[in-house]
Amino acid sequence: MNDYLEKILRGQPINYEAFLKKLPEPFRRRHREFFATEKVQSNRWVVTILDESAFAELQNLAQAPVSRVDAAKKGDSHRHGTEVSFLLVYHQGLASSRPDVAVIGTESVDIGFHRARSVLVVENERNFFQYPQMLSFASEALGRPLELANCDVVLGGGNRVTRGAILDWLKGYEEVFCAFDYDAGGLQMFSTVAASLGDKATFVQPTDWQPWLDRFCKVPDSTERFTKALSLAEALGFVSLAEAFRATGKFMEQEMILDE
Repeated sequence: MNDYLEKILRGQPINYEAFLKKLPEPFRRRHREFFATEKVQSNRWVVTILDESAFAELQNLAQAPVSRVDAAKKGDSHRHGTEVSFLLVYHQGLASSRPDVAVIGTESVDIGFHRARSVLVVENERNFFQYPQMLSFASEALGRPLELANCDVVLGGGNRVTRGAILDWLKGYEEVFCAFDYDAGGLQMFSTVAASLGDKATFVQPTDWQPWLDRFCKVPDSTERFTKALSLAEALGFVSLAEAFRATGKFMEQEMILDE
């Protein structure tokens, strides 16, 4: 929205309809009280400010928040990342079946265990809870044995692992194995992780998708999501996964790994 506001101040024409879509709802409802417009060409309007105080409030809202609290004051705490994140971790040193917690901040990390050389990041909570089966699946997919003695298991759902501080923490592992859903969201998460971690990151998937095709049961929300998944799979070099998408027209959620 900042770009639109700056152009309005400079008297430059903008796509006013696109600008309205970016306005907070209270401003959108009353936009005729705040702005006057003159169409100068197709999809371009010169905008005149009618209410300077409302415009100043918009400028304040458009500025990037400096903290989560600042973002909350501006009406949406999600506009700013959290200063601290909590990760559930299974590791070799656990005294019970309950996972440990890693506290990761932008400037400090608090963990009460020694990290293994590798880590398996699991997107789904149920799959994370059944980490022995996920380690077994990953071992078969990667062609090498993985167990808690050499591989921690982290819950990374909800795009949690794509946060900058967590990505920096993951760099401390020699290898990062990503067990995400086989859909557009999972591939986008891995693409972000791989962009930060490079060759350390590996997407966990079967070497042969043919026996798994009957587990592709999730119908994509839209054609765009399906197309995005295809393009991401191809861009990442996952040719066989792209072929599985085409063959089924569906996605596979990682819960299906547990359906044996």
